[in-house]
Order: sequence, then C-alpha cells, then structure tokens
Amino acid sequence: MLPLSYACRNLLRDPVGLLQKVLGSALVVLLVLAAASFNGGMNELLRSSGSPGNLIFLGAGSEESLERSEVPAEAEELIAAGVPGIAAGEGGPAVSGEIHYNGLLALPDGTAAQGLTRGVTPAALRVHRQVRLVEGEWPAGGEVLVGRLAHHVLGVPAEELAVGRTVLLEDEPFRVAGRLAGEGTVVESELWFPRDDLARLLQRDTLSGVVARLEDPSAMNRARADLFTKQRLDLALAVLSEADYYAELARFYGPIRGMTWLTAVLVGLGAVFGGLNLLYASIASRMQELATLQTLGFRRGVLLFSLLQESVLTQAIGLLLALGAAALLFHGLWIEFSTGTFRMALSPGAVGLGVATALLLGTVGTLPPALRCLRLPLPVALRSG
Repeated sequence: MLPLSYACRNLLRDPVGLLQKVLGSALVVLLVLAAASFNGGMNELLRSSGSPGNLIFLGAGSEESLERSEVPAEAEELIAAGVPGIAAGEGGPAVSGEIHYNGLLALPDGTAAQGLTRGVTPAALRVHRQVRLVEGEWPAGGEVLVGRLAHHVLGVPAEELAVGRTVLLEDEPFRVAGRLAGEGTVVESELWFPRDDLARLLQRDTLSGVVARLEDPSAMNRARADLFTKQRLDLALAVLSEADYYAELARFYGPIRGMTWLTAVLVGLGAVFGGLNLLYASIASRMQELATLQTLGFRRGVLLFSLLQESVLTQAIGLLLALGAAALLFHGLWIEFSTGTFRMALSPGAVGLGVATALLLGTVGTLPPALRCLRLPLPVALRSG
C-alpha cells in the first residue's frame, strides 16, 4: 500500500486545482446542510404543535385551514355537553372555541407585518397544555398576549413587544398584558386576543373552530367525536386530531421543502459533472507517474485506493469549510413563514447528511476518471505526456 503521506503531498502539487475542488465541495455540502436544517426545523415545529390528545372541530370543507373555517358560536357549548370523553380542567371542560385570523400587525412607529392571531378565552389554557404564561397576566379587554417569538414576525427586538407596550391590529391599539411560551409550537409566534375583542374587530359572530382535549385519546373516543359531527348536521362540522391537522400542514408545505432539496441536488450534480472533467485532467496529467508505480509493483487497486484517499481528503477540507460557513451563516437563524417561526440548526442528522454528501462526492467523482486512466495498457500509459 502507498502511504497516506503520498496522498497528502499530492494534494499540494496543484494548489489552484485543489482550491477549485475544495470550494466546489464546500458549496454543495453547504447547500445540503441548509436544506436539511430548513426542512428539519419546519418539520419539528409542525410536529411539536399538534397534540394527539386534542381534537379540532372546524367547518366541513375547511379541514385544511382554520383561518377559512366558520363554526357556529353555540358549537362550543354543544361539543362540551355532547362529546363523551372530554377532559375536565380547572374551571370547566377542556373545550376552547377560537377565532383564527391572519391580520396586519403593527407597532406605533409604523413597523407592520402579517401575523397569526387567535381570539381565545381562559379555557384555551385548559386545552393547550404545552402553553404557559411566562410573564404578565391574562388579558382583559383591549389587551393582548404575545408569543415569545412574535417579535420575529414583525422583525423587531423582543423589547418592542414587552409587557406594557402597544400593538396595533388593523389599526386598533392593544396593550401587551403578558407573554406566552409554547415549547417549540406555532403558538410562540402568535398573538392571543380576548375572543370578544377579536370578534368585534372582525365583525363576525362565528368561531373558526373548537379545540377539545380528550381525557383518553383512544380510537374509540375519536370515533365518538366523529359520530357527534355526523349526528349534528345542522352544525356542519368536521373533526380531526390536532396532530393530523399539523401533519396536513406539513404536507401542504412539502413543495417548498422539495424545492430546497431540488436546488441542492441540481447544484450537486453540476459539481459532480464539473468535477469529473477537472479530476480526469488532473489524473491524466499523472498517467506516466501511475504507470511507473505499476512497473514498480504497485497494483492498480492500490493506486485507485490512493487516488480515493486524495479525493476524500479534499472533500474533508471542503466539509470543514462548509460546516464553518454554515455555523456563521444560518446556524441559529430564525425563519418566519405563514404558520409560525422556527430555528435553523446544525442538528446531528444535518451534519451526518453533510458528511455522507462529502464522502459521496469524493468517491463518485473520482471513480470514473481514475478507472478510465488505470485501465490503459502500461506501454501506452508510459508513453503518454
């Protein structure tokens, strides 16, 4: 076997070529890391937001969007009384009639952005058990609760939404009464208003949906809830678990996630094909050297292994460069989209995928030109160049 030092020395024989290969590898791995971090963050947000013990009753035909759903206001009491298996909380059954609205949020200085809002009652805390009030108090009329990540929606520092500050919804001012935390759920990007205030502001007398928490989220209890919707045709309801609702949202955003992967794959393919030409020229220029090593007794398999070592070492440098760039560019970056806010992170899965990509580039990009050159008969290879 040729020593590893032989492969290391050969890397520095062509500094310009080495730089080209390292930068190409780093770009591909960086895109793969970005795609993995983006998709992983979005999936984790939507997965954490859905509780399997919660059911969402919404208008039939609007199962894909609570914002477009309309449910009669009396449905909240009818569901609490008519659906068996609903959990009991402090103050009453765990049933929350809510209004969901994607509206224009603004600050007194004119900063504005679209954001998700909910009109709720105190019953919401009995249903959404992962949500807690971390600062301030429950809002009275003319007040609002803000999620701890809601400032990202408006693109302002967190202090701009501190308790006591003012937020405008459709040009009407509301005082910030407290802050919410929701353990990585979409709630952390939302603003919760008293339901009566939001209903008055939007001039609506219906709910977007009713969320109920089951004592036992068994298939039987879910079937009973579905039976209730079929018996009460006058309410025109559909029911699905909260986990299924957010899983459907994840599928809705599938094309966006697919585009990130497609971009990474296309750039990767371009790098592979471009690298094939570069590697073939690099290996072809060393054909006499490789043929001489064969006459000295080194087998072609040994030479192929040494060339793979050189390529993998090059990809390792590119991998380290990509990891450093990813840590600087997007690790910890908050991304806002229409449903919530998530954090991009270099998770172990993303880093593992980056390592696998570098190894794949190092082997797939090297094998074709190396095999083609090593297959030449020795007399032809010795006379080359």
